[in-house]
Amino acid sequence: MRLNASSCCVSDAARWPARYLLLHPGVIDELAGADMLDERFCASDFEHELEQRRVALTGSGEADDEALLNLLRRAQHAEVFRTLARDVEGKLTVEEVADDLSSLAEAVLRVTTRWCWDRLKNKHCATPQFAIIAYGKLGGKELGYGSDLDLVFVYADENERSPEIYAGLVRKLINWLTVKTGEGDLYEIDTALRPNGNSGLLITAFEAYANYQQQRGSNTAWTWEHQAMTRARFVLGDDALRKRFDAIRKAVISAPRNRAELKAEIKAMRERLRAAHPVKAAHNSDPARVPFDVKHSPGGMIDAEFVMQYLVLSQAAQHPELLANAGNIALLERAEVLGLLPVGVGHAAASAYRELRRLQHRARLNEEPTHVFLPDLQEQRSAVLALWQTVFGTSPH
Repeated sequence: MRLNASSCCVSDAARWPARYLLLHPGVIDELAGADMLDERFCASDFEHELEQRRVALTGSGEADDEALLNLLRRAQHAEVFRTLARDVEGKLTVEEVADDLSSLAEAVLRVTTRWCWDRLKNKHCATPQFAIIAYGKLGGKELGYGSDLDLVFVYADENERSPEIYAGLVRKLINWLTVKTGEGDLYEIDTALRPNGNSGLLITAFEAYANYQQQRGSNTAWTWEHQAMTRARFVLGDDALRKRFDAIRKAVISAPRNRAELKAEIKAMRERLRAAHPVKAAHNSDPARVPFDVKHSPGGMIDAEFVMQYLVLSQAAQHPELLANAGNIALLERAEVLGLLPVGVGHAAASAYRELRRLQHRARLNEEPTHVFLPDLQEQRSAVLALWQTVFGTSPH
């Protein structure tokens, strides 16, 4: 195989792309085109091309499950590598990389759901009354290379066989996304945010999901699940279900809350996360070289995210501008404009968060630890600590 200039440049630039190329050498065949570096991922073109290839396989009698699984994998791997090439060449910002990877994941979910439904033996209608809600990085459009997909599956179908049928669809869908073939896999799927977590059903009736989130009945969501709802996004389903979800999300986020209790619960959750992700001390005696993890250390990304979740859950009823799932950077800026943060505090924290994300992104590309030694990033750390102090009144230690 002969590598083109783009693939050589990418493989030389960082460890993760080089390893990705070794794992998926077939992507080289997908990288033709002199304008590739100046383009962006287009979901409609991606889906159209996949459908054309599926039709061709069907016409030749080769469209079995294995062929379609490999087709999906080759196409997704090629698009990830195109994004990698643009990324290491400096053609995309960190936010643009996340946007394109998120858009790709959504397109893969749409295509895979259609193909799985078409091949489901016990389906009862032409179009499933089914939806996928994304949380976490996909929900916030902050997906990175190799990120898991945090998904919740719901249905709104009165057919008496619906629970069985849609459970079968979800099992098939997760298998198609996660199973390793000769072409590798697509995504790891995390369903822990569904009602009742890992002990709950894999798929939930939409009405039951709505009741759970809105604290109706004896079985209701915890505060940390409402924190997660601030980053939840409807990524697959018809417009009627989308509107119902948007209404539920708005109702949950803007519900009246005791701010002191909310603050205490979010701070307690932050402490639990800190205990679960301790930052190792330096292996030297230089007191000036203090390890700082860009995500988990005091003044890191998690602190900025928790502050923003508190502001959204406590202030969205009075300030609907905070309801939009616009990402932490935009929401921090918005909170300052609304007067919820002192002048300069929100902007400084947003700039710090952007830089911390950039460094985390680069570290992962190079398969390096996501920490530095202070005083590196002291300015960014101080900006996030000031944000936490302003909102919570204490140090996040």
